[in-house]
Amino acid sequence: MSSGPLKRVIPVTVRFNVSKLKKMLEQHGMVYVKPDVGSHGKGVMRVEHSGGQYSFQLGKRLRAYPSYDLMASELRKQFKGKRYLIQKGIHLLTHRGRRFDIRVMAQFNPSKQWETTGMIGRVAAPRKIVTNYHGGGALTPLSSLLGKRLSSSGYKKKIRSFEKMGVTAGRTMRKHFPGVCEVGLDIGMDRTLTPWIIEVNTAPDPYIFRKLRNPAIFRKIRRYAKAYGRLK
Repeated sequence: MSSGPLKRVIPVTVRFNVSKLKKMLEQHGMVYVKPDVGSHGKGVMRVEHSGGQYSFQLGKRLRAYPSYDLMASELRKQFKGKRYLIQKGIHLLTHRGRRFDIRVMAQFNPSKQWETTGMIGRVAAPRKIVTNYHGGGALTPLSSLLGKRLSSSGYKKKIRSFEKMGVTAGRTMRKHFPGVCEVGLDIGMDRTLTPWIIEVNTAPDPYIFRKLRNPAIFRKIRRYAKAYGRLK
């Protein structure tokens, strides 16, 4: 999908090796190192180079080192034989001092069209770098996260852009993988309110949308998921 219509909103992502990590840190100052295959934010690390010091954070623990080689050596010990990726870091907006992103759910509906069916904010647990609900994150309505940052018309425009991104991502994934019937986009926003697709999940958790105040949203998500066989 990085070569498709959403390329400009996907942070640069490459397969991990030590030389690429150093180069990307020199270019961006901060990156995320994440498992090639994984879920719930497990194994995701935030790596930074600032003030002549290198550091990485896994979970709540921040480790700092005086040299790149020492940091990279300790970082690789966390891999435990798994393949990892490097992604350009996005400095996420915060809510009450905690980073947040937005999960956008898009589904292939019974009319054989892609439709964005749900959105919910995910606020990281204190001192954590991942926002996943199963990692202690808090599920929060978008209005609480963005309502005060945007005018009423600006908020509606942003929501429409998220809806469009969900539909475009679904169509793109299904074009390459015909069995895909749902996608969950993790969209992070930087300080300029620019949206970035941090990750695309092809088996997103539908049940987080039960936390929204409007129960009709989850009912629709469940109905569509039953139609294509994800839920019974």
